[in-house]
Amino acid sequence: MSPDVTPEASPTDGGRHCLVTGASGYVGGRLVPELLARGHRVRCLARTPEKLRDFEWADRVEIVRGDVLDADSVTAALDGIDVAYYLVHGMGSGDDFEETDRRAAHTFARAAAETGVDRIVYLGGLTPADVPESELSPHLRSRSEVGRILLDSGVPTAVLRAAVIIGSGSTSFEMLRYLTERLPVMVTPRWVRTRIQPIAVADVLRYLVGCADLPPEVSRSFDIGGPDVMNYRDMMQRYARVADLPHRMIVSVPMMTPGLSSHWIGLITPVPRGIARPLAESLRHEVVCVEHDIARYVPDPAGTPIDFDEALRLALRQVKEAQVSTHWSAAAVPGVPSDPLPTDPDWAGGSLYRDRRARRTTADPEYLWAVIEGIGGEHGWYSFGLGWSVRGWIDRLVGGVGLRRGRRDATRLRLGDVVDFWRVEQIERGKVLRLRAEMLLPGLAWLEFRIGHDRQGRTVLLQRALFHPHGLGGHAYWWSVAPFHAVVFGGMTYNITKAAERLAAEAKGSGGIAVGEP
Repeated sequence: MSPDVTPEASPTDGGRHCLVTGASGYVGGRLVPELLARGHRVRCLARTPEKLRDFEWADRVEIVRGDVLDADSVTAALDGIDVAYYLVHGMGSGDDFEETDRRAAHTFARAAAETGVDRIVYLGGLTPADVPESELSPHLRSRSEVGRILLDSGVPTAVLRAAVIIGSGSTSFEMLRYLTERLPVMVTPRWVRTRIQPIAVADVLRYLVGCADLPPEVSRSFDIGGPDVMNYRDMMQRYARVADLPHRMIVSVPMMTPGLSSHWIGLITPVPRGIARPLAESLRHEVVCVEHDIARYVPDPAGTPIDFDEALRLALRQVKEAQVSTHWSAAAVPGVPSDPLPTDPDWAGGSLYRDRRARRTTADPEYLWAVIEGIGGEHGWYSFGLGWSVRGWIDRLVGGVGLRRGRRDATRLRLGDVVDFWRVEQIERGKVLRLRAEMLLPGLAWLEFRIGHDRQGRTVLLQRALFHPHGLGGHAYWWSVAPFHAVVFGGMTYNITKAAERLAAEAKGSGGIAVGEP
């Protein structure tokens, strides 16, 4: 077996054999588990198969190494495939992305025809019916051209044309998120008044999966969108309402060109300019569905398509449920398609401020854990005691819980326990303790302790403070307290490790001490 191919998952009775290109991308990474759930077999084509190893479905699919610009690898990947999902594009790869998209589409179309693929499914961009292709933005023009190339392949093809996709990790959604959360007052380009028909990522996936079973005589494009048509200004105001932010003051000006818009987006958001510019240029076009014929073949169940506000709630669900993992957008198995995935861009998922500390200690891990598990209550927080007390008083003055709650047990913790104005959100005894703040804050905060080892096998305390700001006030709060972090968090790691070393020395001198009794 070639070293570039992982063993194929056990065949599933029934279903189609599907190839997914772009499986490490935003839509592709969410499509694969949906196809598997419907009983289809899945093969993934990836330039870097290693990017797929962290997905929970990685051992249930066949992964082949290849590039859509390489005819041989595409032909090999399409061998034996019934339905080929084309979910790649060159946006962000440079100014020549249109030529890259064109070459890749021709390569894929020829290979699909030569290998006898039954159907191609492509997710493209919604384009205005009254604007010639030559006058479209480069981004939309390229999406339109790719769709046409695939339709001309001779293979039955379904081109799904979508506008803004709403889901955490979607580039369009992340632009909306950052602009709205970071700017209570905005001077914006005139494209904020352009009408748009957004769609929830869950509906996009439902249509994509349903296209695997289209009759062979169906070869055409379909407009897909949610039930709401609005302009970008309305989208920002409705985002603010769903996210519990104050009403935004938005003033549009006609002199801001797409180029200036991309610079403006790059200044306000972490979205790379190479991606922001094509998207900003596309926003000058009205993108509204002119038909909903897809429902004839992929019927809409009750409650779908999902409306804009509900799509926003789903996209913001992870933050509202206060779930944080080793990476802000590293939920390997999303509860809904709107949740983050490991391969979402680093800038996706909203703002997350971090304070990371690490310190080696000569104490064995069990003594370090004893100190960590005993934190708070009568043992205090191991740094700047007056500062913690003042923070507790302030919290009580504004109606919060303050430090008065203490602990249920002085030495042992369990999931859900109260620790002063924190609550235990995760505990893996001897390894991880994560606390979620319940003080009144303009955002969500966590304090996490992990026990690790360096290359020499020495015990290391890994400490993280995380803060997800809510609106401009949240950002201001973080930067107002940031100057004290060296004292508070730096002192904490130092004093916790020193306490563990003292505990270890006392245990050695007394012939042993029970873990959990610092």
